[in-house]
Amino acid sequence: MITADEWPGQLLGCAGHPVIETPTLDALARSGTRFRRAYSECPVCVPARRTLMTGQSPRAHGDRIFQGKLGMPSDPTIADAFVGAGYQAFAVGKLHVYPPRARIGFHDVMLAEEGRQVDGQIDDYEQFLAERGHAGRQFMHGMGNNEYVWRNWHLPEDTHPTNWQTETAARMIKRRDPTRPGFWYVSYTHPHPPLAPLREYFERYAGRSIDPAIEAEWSKDGSALPPVLDYVRRHWSHFTAEQVADIRRAFYALCTHIDHQMRILIGTLREEGLLDDTIILFTSDHGDMLGDHRLFAKRLMYEKSANIPMILSPGRFAPDAARQVDDRLVGLQDVMPTLLDLCGIPVPASCTGRSMLSGNVRNSLYGECVEGMEATRMMHNGRHKLIWYPAGNHQQLFDVVDDPLEQHNLIDVIDYQDIRTDLTARLIADLYGSDLEYVHEDKLTGFTASGTLPTHDRSLYLQRGLQYPPPKV
Repeated sequence: MITADEWPGQLLGCAGHPVIETPTLDALARSGTRFRRAYSECPVCVPARRTLMTGQSPRAHGDRIFQGKLGMPSDPTIADAFVGAGYQAFAVGKLHVYPPRARIGFHDVMLAEEGRQVDGQIDDYEQFLAERGHAGRQFMHGMGNNEYVWRNWHLPEDTHPTNWQTETAARMIKRRDPTRPGFWYVSYTHPHPPLAPLREYFERYAGRSIDPAIEAEWSKDGSALPPVLDYVRRHWSHFTAEQVADIRRAFYALCTHIDHQMRILIGTLREEGLLDDTIILFTSDHGDMLGDHRLFAKRLMYEKSANIPMILSPGRFAPDAARQVDDRLVGLQDVMPTLLDLCGIPVPASCTGRSMLSGNVRNSLYGECVEGMEATRMMHNGRHKLIWYPAGNHQQLFDVVDDPLEQHNLIDVIDYQDIRTDLTARLIADLYGSDLEYVHEDKLTGFTASGTLPTHDRSLYLQRGLQYPPPKV
């Protein structure tokens, strides 16, 4: 199981993107199935990763707001299920769980947590840098892990997080117990910022025309937007079109670097005689708006933020899956039951997800992220998507088949009122907690938004610094 952090589902050559180079993922898609309507039920790191690890919706696992110090549920994780079936289970990269060294069912974890030294914990990647003579210098490029300023990587190529994660995972595969089956989880920390790609990868995009950030009539008037969209736009309003193009170049460079490094994992499996017996699944915890509608980052229900890559290459375990594009609605909660199903392992009753092999078609998929002024909710029927912002009771309706860039808000179009009514009823049926205060007589009423969200941030959005000696925070 391979994940990247913050990779939009549209950023694949096999998805028809006009610029991005993803030859490895394109090949995996040809050897398996690409799920075009795959979504992160809560598109922000911690809740999304809890969903991936437990096979549970955010409601079931208890986090839709990013609770960084919330322990994992007591229900079985995907690693627990594989270990219980006799597998060895190892993870490399980002887990983003609390406490940071929690194994969550894996026999061992080699951590790379983006400089997040929670409770003074030093991760394995930082120890590697120290052994190479670069102690505490991971962020000496000056780029932030939640910012979009960019520059090239500042240390030797083999110290880049993507290279370390790949080599460490390859070594784990080579060091496996040959008498037992294995479950390996490789969790790349990029293309999530910091935007510090290797120079060679940025330069391959430097001379190319980059697809421009798109805008629409509904997104032009900032004063008419929900508070959270107004906040995000104001926070990143200083970027020019030329700077947005370079941000995309740096982001695409990080993606292609990961794609190329995945070839080393596949090569290691082949040389170890394991490739024919290995199921490969690639996905991401969420996407990134990358300037579309003058928005950046995640936490939103637009395609660039919530739609994710989902490529399943099962090999001989499901030969009919080759060269397929599947339009069923699937989510991160479906990964665990799918992989267990393929391996003939019982799916725990705690899972709310369903196997992507079963052919079961969801009539709808519910999405949610954050509460209060920043809350956004989604109801998707596979073609039409209703987005609701409780603050101010803003509603939008998109046809993602005819309008994949979400440029036409159909919420008030007469011909779509039956669809709006149906999706609204389904959305209300899935609401819970504080959201129920914003529904009256089976209608979405929201609440009156007061004030604006601040965009001044002297911390540069949690900028990292010199991390040796270890920081106090």
